[in-house]
Amino acid sequence: MRAVISVIGKDRPGILAYAANECARRNINIEDVTQKVLEDMFTMIMIVTIPDNADDYHAFKNELESSGEQQGLKIHVMHEDIFNAMHRI
Repeated sequence: MRAVISVIGKDRPGILAYAANECARRNINIEDVTQKVLEDMFTMIMIVTIPDNADDYHAFKNELESSGEQQGLKIHVMHEDIFNAMHRI
């Protein structure tokens, strides 16, 4: 299954590496990534493929969002189907 991960936080070295390492640790493939620094705020959106196990998705979502807070980041993980439904005209 695919998901969209958004990351926002005060810019500092290592944010992309942190998110990528968290994905790699769980065998999650990063398909696409875009990032931008707006003034002093880091923003990033990643499209990832998560192994087809719903428990893995929910565990990953909860762990990444929680550990992101500890890093001073706002991380949101959204299943691709929900993302597409929200942005359909």
